[in-house]
Amino acid sequence: MDIVLRYRGRAITGADVRFIQELIAAHPEQSRRGLSQRLCEAWGWRQSNGALRDMVCRGLMLALCRAGHIDLPAQRRRPPNPFIERARPPSLEVDTTPPPSNLRELGPLTFRQVRRTPQEACFNSLLEEHHYLGYSRPVGEQLKFMVYAQERPVALFAWSSAPRHLGPRDRYLGWSPETRRRNIRAVVYNTRFLILPWVKVVHLASHLLSRMTRRLPAEWEKVYGHPVYFAETFVDTTIFRGTCYRAANWVYLGRTQGRGKDDLTHRANRSLKEVLGLALTPDFREQLAA
Repeated sequence: MDIVLRYRGRAITGADVRFIQELIAAHPEQSRRGLSQRLCEAWGWRQSNGALRDMVCRGLMLALCRAGHIDLPAQRRRPPNPFIERARPPSLEVDTTPPPSNLRELGPLTFRQVRRTPQEACFNSLLEEHHYLGYSRPVGEQLKFMVYAQERPVALFAWSSAPRHLGPRDRYLGWSPETRRRNIRAVVYNTRFLILPWVKVVHLASHLLSRMTRRLPAEWEKVYGHPVYFAETFVDTTIFRGTCYRAANWVYLGRTQGRGKDDLTHRANRSLKEVLGLALTPDFREQLAA
């Protein structure tokens, strides 16, 4: 089999290249986006929730073009890159009156998934203003939760697709590279956890973490059509101790190397962080090794 390129786990053969060339020739009026959507349809290239893998397919076609295997039509528009030209979420007014400091007196707590809802703007604004890392636009699959006490936000959770390569987690799970590539979508990454600064309630953080992770697999499957079995996060121990995670039964997996996911120098360029993980189901090892 004449493999000309490997992209995101897919081997692209000479026959695939010829198919794409014929697709482009048959639809000269189509934009790059239109062509990638047609290719997704032809290959049945869809996410687990049924949506076309349009952006991944466009990246593949661009890689083939740069390698000289295909010719793409001229780019018709160049939208701003949200990861480079990031607009800061606008500041929104919220009630900052301190709630009761006792968990029982705080009253019933409600978890709401707010991504792609009118409440998402408030989520982004609060994260940008009050989290030490600010707001950043996550990539891949992602969910955002706001926790309310009597219709007032008290905490925020952001979850996204897990990093593909993470040594402490991979050693803990004991899976092979091939198994990791196949099952990495069943691992979820807690990118942000924020209790709003005017909320001072003893044991609230670990309580919220426990409740959030119990409901996370069902929420994830409802949106993306597949379950998640394991959660992970990073703790910068130069700032935090990660006490609330440990109190919620998260376990220590190891430390990062301080090089980031896009490392090219093989040298530490940021603080080392602890990697903590949590099994979301009793049979997580069997599911992730399947």
